[in-house]
This record gives sequence, C-alpha cells and structure tokens, in this order.
Amino acid sequence: MAKNIEIQDLLDSGVHFGHLTRKWDPNMAPYIYTERNGVHIIDLYKTAAKIEDASKALKKIANSGRKILFVATKKQAKDIVADKAKAVNMPYITERWPGGMLTNFITIRKAVKKMAAIDRMKQDGSFDALSKREKLQINRQREKLDKNLGSIADMTRLPGAIFVIDIKKEHIAIAEAQKLNIPIFAMVDTNSDPRPIDFVIPANDDASKSIDKVLGYVTDAIAEGLTERKADKEKAKTESKTEDEVTTEEVVDKK
Repeated sequence: MAKNIEIQDLLDSGVHFGHLTRKWDPNMAPYIYTERNGVHIIDLYKTAAKIEDASKALKKIANSGRKILFVATKKQAKDIVADKAKAVNMPYITERWPGGMLTNFITIRKAVKKMAAIDRMKQDGSFDALSKREKLQINRQREKLDKNLGSIADMTRLPGAIFVIDIKKEHIAIAEAQKLNIPIFAMVDTNSDPRPIDFVIPANDDASKSIDKVLGYVTDAIAEGLTERKADKEKAKTESKTEDEVTTEEVVDKK
C-alpha cells in the first residue's frame, strides 16, 4: 500500500501543476485548488487521498493473482511506465495501442503465440532451412510483434484492471475497458474528463517527475500485494504438508 505520502514530495515533483485555465475540463473542478498565472493548481491533499484509495484497490487485485495492464504511449511516460511495470512483473503498452487489445483479445493472443512459434522454429532448427528472404521476412515480423506486443506476452487472460497515463491520449484503451467492465485507474490532468475513470488520481500527467512519483506509490502497493500473495501460498503449502504428515502418522499408529 502507498505509505507515507508526503504532500511536500508531491509538490517537489510538480504533481500539482495542471493545464492552462482555458483548457480545463469543468468536471475536474472538485480536484482544483486554485489558479496561478493562468494555470490550474491541483489540490494535493485530494491527490494523496486518491493515491491511497487506488493503492488499496491495486494491492487487492495483485494479491488475487490478476494482472494490471499499464498504458502510456506519450514520450515522457513510456520509459518510466516500462521500468515500473517490469519491476512488478506487470504487462504494459508503451508503443501503440493495438485496436481490439481488450475487446478482441483472442486475436491479440494469436499474434503473441505467433511470436512463440517463431522462437520455437529458431530453437528446433527449422528456421535454418528457410531461404534468406524468408528468414528476413520472419525476423521483421517477429521484431514488429515484439515491439507492439512483447510486453504483454505473459498476459494470458484479460487484465484485472488497467492503469492509464493521459486519458485523452489513451481514449481507445479506456473505451475498450469500459465495454468489458474492467476497472480503470488513471492519472487525470485538469484538461480531462474524469467521469469514465473508476479510480481518479488528479495529477500532472505531462511531467516525467510527476509520473514517476505517482507510479512509484502505486507500484509499491502492487509489489506489497504480490509479496503477500506469495507468503499466503507458502503458508498454505506448509500447512498442507503438515496435514499430510499428521495423516501419515495416524495411519502408522493405527497399524
């Protein structure tokens, strides 16, 4: 769970900076503290509370064993999201949102399996039997698939939630998640409509420091959920082993 969310840390990371007042979405009014030099300032106390709410929910999803898909294709967020998602072994999309990624998931899985099939060809030697031109075509296909879908190779079923940076840019992902009733978590800036989002984190979604700070809190919560899940599994395994040993002893005693 997000621990010790310090307002000063959020402030230092520029999480409070919104967009120009003329570009605002009125539905973000509850999260705006004031206006300064023509720029909206986000209420960081509300941001901290929303990070806490989102972290609790994400921790629970991670603990259940479901995946959380991170989505961020804007330049200043891509590398941060990739690093943070990898750290907690979660899938992510940072290149281009493949249309139907969620609503046509079966087709997407087929493309991922195609990557695996090409890898098997290279391992079993059948790839070597192909012509130079065929090898080139297959390698190009593999590179393209890996670039767009490599980060979701381990996502064998629909995610338990999606986490989005910049909901205006990733509107297709949000529409697909809504259609399938997949919970949506997002950093929402003052120029966006927060109503489609289940867990709104009002924050500057343009600055890399702000994105890094908020994602740090939520991925820490996810890591905590995964750690607890692992501990619960080990505990259950130990208890099961103990029960088996007791049963064996009882059988021996009866003999």
